[in-house]
Amino acid sequence: MAITDKIYVKNHRQLSSQLETNIPKGAFKGATLDVLFQGEGLEKLDDATRDRVLDFTEDFLDCDCDDNPYCGCPERKFMRYLLELRAQGLGPDAIVDVMSDDYMVYAYPGDVLSFLDNGVRTLEAAEGLARVDGEPDQQDAIRDAKRDLAK
Repeated sequence: MAITDKIYVKNHRQLSSQLETNIPKGAFKGATLDVLFQGEGLEKLDDATRDRVLDFTEDFLDCDCDDNPYCGCPERKFMRYLLELRAQGLGPDAIVDVMSDDYMVYAYPGDVLSFLDNGVRTLEAAEGLARVDGEPDQQDAIRDAKRDLAK
């Protein structure tokens, strides 16, 4: 299961009530993406909530794909965001705090830790492939990325 399947809308019930529609708790579920992408009813949200929802929409749902927001770009952008937070030295608890503050979404720290651990394992495999392929420069770059992620 992808990390984006484990990202939830903070204050889900309050947000649904303000929008006067039911939305799934998952931030990357189809109906949630529909509401955010179409922007219908966002004027009903209080200012602080609307700002965060619009930030989420601009940062993750903005792409030129024909299938947007179902093209996979929002999920990839969000995973990149998580990796950037990790590169800043934040641990899983701090990452959850920042994503909550930035976008009113949350995850369980254990799920974020599993995502980061899986990233390290993937980089270990890529490092091995680079070694087998005789690509020392690529192997060094992957090793550095792995070290940064595992901090």
